[in-house]
Amino acid sequence: MISRHVVLSGCSGGGKSTLLRALGRRGWDVVPEPGRRIVEEEQRGDGRALPWVDPAAFAMRAIEIAAEDRRHMRGVDGWVFFDRGLVDAAVALEHATGRAARDLLASFDRYHDLVFLVPPWPEIYRTDGERRHDLAAAVAEYERLLKAYRELGYETVVLPKVTVEERVDLVLDRLGR
Repeated sequence: MISRHVVLSGCSGGGKSTLLRALGRRGWDVVPEPGRRIVEEEQRGDGRALPWVDPAAFAMRAIEIAAEDRRHMRGVDGWVFFDRGLVDAAVALEHATGRAARDLLASFDRYHDLVFLVPPWPEIYRTDGERRHDLAAAVAEYERLLKAYRELGYETVVLPKVTVEERVDLVLDRLGR
């Protein structure tokens, strides 16, 4: 059976969350990025699992949350869109520790074969209290993700730098609505 869980991935600050919100406004089930949720939670607490404090702890926490998100959305009919997910978290853990993402992901179900990636978009990239890394780090992350998704057998669709509504239409058209 083909998964109806679709990942939006790619460059930090490239418009993933904006795209996710637009899909939600059109009535689709959406799941926000684990990383942002972790940062918000950690900033209210002791802040040990922040990506700029302990990248490995952050990635492990992202894996836990992404796995729970998948379990929670398992029975939903129709497309479910995830702002990042298990693959992104596993790639982050591999970058932090050297532990192979492929090995870690072996025990999890795959997402839909089409993965939509937002490319680096310097004109809209902004840092904030939850995204502290610069554009160069975001681009390096994007390149790791693009390579990993392809090596894991996903078909990657790099979204053009167009309006959010055009991106939504492109995503839905590629999925056959």
